[in-house]
Amino acid sequence: MRFEVPAEKKLTNQVVIPIRWGDMDAMGHLNNAVYFRYLEIVRIAWFDELGCAPNPQGEGPVIVNAFCNFIRQLEYPGDVLAKHYVCNPGRSSIDTYVTLERTDRPGEVYAEGGAKLVWVDFPKQKSVPLPEWLRARV
Repeated sequence: MRFEVPAEKKLTNQVVIPIRWGDMDAMGHLNNAVYFRYLEIVRIAWFDELGCAPNPQGEGPVIVNAFCNFIRQLEYPGDVLAKHYVCNPGRSSIDTYVTLERTDRPGEVYAEGGAKLVWVDFPKQKSVPLPEWLRARV
């Protein structure tokens, strides 16, 4: 099963991530779990830019699902350009997507993934409407 990244989406940020030797597996390519780490790195960078780090005493984003389509193998050495996108804001959720390219092969997507984020009130453990400031950014 392959999940589709929509054509209509808004670029929110980009991060360059070095491929580390230790990220490789026995087959000589990037371990599958590391792709999800790269998706997390760019998503957390976006949260930091927004100033919305999760606050256990308040509100913030929670991932309710995540996926990654592996298209081409990433290998050491090199740098990955992770591009983060958002679309489809709902009452309490946002769809996020990431594409991974090598910086030395611009425009060539090696992997693409995404996650649905739900805004929650942590003490109540319930979803709540997206804050207006966040809705205005997406």
